[in-house]
Amino acid sequence: MRVQSLTLAAAGAALIAPIVLPAAPVAFVRPQAGTVALREGDVAAADLLARVRDCAPVSRGRYRSDDGEPATIPVCGTKEAVYWKADLDIDCDGQAGTLCNARTDPLFSSMTAYQQSDGRYLNAERLPYIVVPAASALWNYRDHRIDGGSVAAVVYRDRVQYAVVGDVGPHDIIGEASYATAKGLGIRADPRGGGTDTGVTYIVFKDARVKPIEDHAAAVATGQRLARLFVRGGVGRPVP
Repeated sequence: MRVQSLTLAAAGAALIAPIVLPAAPVAFVRPQAGTVALREGDVAAADLLARVRDCAPVSRGRYRSDDGEPATIPVCGTKEAVYWKADLDIDCDGQAGTLCNARTDPLFSSMTAYQQSDGRYLNAERLPYIVVPAASALWNYRDHRIDGGSVAAVVYRDRVQYAVVGDVGPHDIIGEASYATAKGLGIRADPRGGGTDTGVTYIVFKDARVKPIEDHAAAVATGQRLARLFVRGGVGRPVP
């Protein structure tokens, strides 16, 4: 069961902080045209999953995968990233298109929590992005140096899809990503009955945000670089 993400209007002023690069920005090396494959890079899914096998919880409790489900999902943390293992519900919000609109999605919203550089809301059909839970006493993503445009590696089976944080959902539910993210992972992307009930790992790197948020090539370049460090042990040591 999909639960609709919060929108910018519903989330309030706390969700409209400007998207900026960190003080020590990551150098972007853009992949050549046509080189972004389904796995999107040279880091294998198995290697990323090996680095997040254990969990040092950073959330004060656990999240539900869907409304009415038991709360069993913690947010885990390392020095340089946070991660969780959950389902994937389809977020089709933002710009209306052929695949994401009020006719195809009964929970469609024309807004996302973050906006493109031209002021328009994100395009779920084209932009791989993930949804984070609204800040609460349970967990506040901003306390871990994460915000709109933060880079994430999303892993499903043998596939890796790089994405950005692009929307905000309910404060007690986790496990949602855009139509484009699901499609890149080989998951059925239909907002009415697509997604998957289990098996998706979301790894969000701290202090790694791309601008403009819609620049997927920059997200891929940054994600590849940080994923290589992550699996080599440059980052990823659990924190108490």
